[in-house]
Amino acid sequence: MKQKHKDRPLPTNRQIETRFTLIRTLTAAVIALAGCLVLILVVSEEPWEAFSAFLFGPLESARNIATVFETAAPLVYAGLAVSVMFSCNQFNMAGEGALYIGGLVASAVAVKLSLPVVVHPILALLLGGAAGAVVCFIPGLLKVKLGATEVVSSLMLNYIVLYLGVYILNYFLIDPAAGFPATERLPETAQLSTLIPRTHFHVGTILAFVLCAVVYLYLYRSKQGYAIRMVGQNEKFAKYSGIGVSGTILSAQLAGGFLAGMGGASEILGSYTRFQWVALPGFGFDGVIVATLAGNNPLLVPLGALFLGYLRCGADIMSRRSDVATEVLSIVQGTIILLVASKLFLQRIKHKYIVSVAEKREALQASASVPQPEGGEANA
Repeated sequence: MKQKHKDRPLPTNRQIETRFTLIRTLTAAVIALAGCLVLILVVSEEPWEAFSAFLFGPLESARNIATVFETAAPLVYAGLAVSVMFSCNQFNMAGEGALYIGGLVASAVAVKLSLPVVVHPILALLLGGAAGAVVCFIPGLLKVKLGATEVVSSLMLNYIVLYLGVYILNYFLIDPAAGFPATERLPETAQLSTLIPRTHFHVGTILAFVLCAVVYLYLYRSKQGYAIRMVGQNEKFAKYSGIGVSGTILSAQLAGGFLAGMGGASEILGSYTRFQWVALPGFGFDGVIVATLAGNNPLLVPLGALFLGYLRCGADIMSRRSDVATEVLSIVQGTIILLVASKLFLQRIKHKYIVSVAEKREALQASASVPQPEGGEANA
C-alpha cells in the first residue's frame, strides 16, 4: 500500500489551482454559514427552526430539489458567460443586458414565427444567443477601437438594452388582452419541455450543464481558448507571441454574450408562458458571483450555481417558516465573495503545498538521474 502511495503521480499546477479553488470556496461557505447562524441566534425567536429550514429545507422533497436546479440553471449560463470573458481579463458586465435581450428575441421568435416543434425552440435559442453576443460585442469593440473601459461602457449598455427592450415590448410585441406589459402566450411548439411535473425543471436546465463541458473544452482544448487564456494572463506576452489580441478579445466577448443570450432564452422558454420582464432580471450580475466561486473554471461553474441556488431556495423556505427575512442570504453571499475574492485567503497554505510538491518533483528527478549498477555488479 505504501508503494502505491509513493507511485502516485504528483499533481500538476492546474490540478493544484482547481483543488485550492474548491478548498477556498468550501472554507468561505463554512465561515459564512457560521456567521449566518450567529446572526439568526441574535435576531430570531426560533433560531434553530429558522436555521434548520435554511440549511435542510431544500432537501425535504423532490420538488424542492428540482427548485434548486431551476434556480441554478440561468446562473450556470451567466456564470459560463462571465468565466469566458474574465478568462480573457475583460471585465465585461453586459451579460445582464445580453441575458435580457436573449429572452426578448427568443420570445419574438416564439410568438411571431410558426415552426415545427423541434425547430422552433432551437431557432429561438440560437437567435437569442446571437442577440446576446451582439450586446457583449459592443463594449469589446469600444475598448479595442476607442480604448473605452469595458466595465463602465458595459454597465451603461445594460440600461440602454433594457429600455430599448421595454420599448420593443410595449410597441411591437405587447398583448393588449394580458392587462400588463407582456407578449402573447408562447406557443407550445416553442416552449422547452418540462422534465419533472409541477416544476420548471426543463430541457434548458440539462443543456446548461452540458455546456459546461463544452466551454471547458473550448477554453482548455482549443487554439482559440488557449489564445483567450494567454491574453488574460499577459496581454503583452500574447501579442509578442503572435496572438491577435484585438481579435481574441472580441471573440471572448462574442462567446460570453452568446452564452448569456442563450441563458435568457432558455429561462423564458422553459419557465415562463409570456415574456414579461420590464426590469433587468439580475442573473447576469449573479453570474459574476458564480464565476468568482468557480475561479473562472467552467467545470466548477455548476457547483457554484447549485450552491447559490441552494442558498436561495433555503432562504425562501426559511422566510416562510420563521421570523427571519431572506435578506440574511445577502449577508452570506457577501461574506463568501469577500473571502473568495481575497487573494491572501489561504494563500500561505497553498504556497507551502506548491513548494512541497516542487521539492518532491526535484527529488524524483534527482533519483531518476542517478545511474543504477548493472545486474552482474550488484550480484557480485
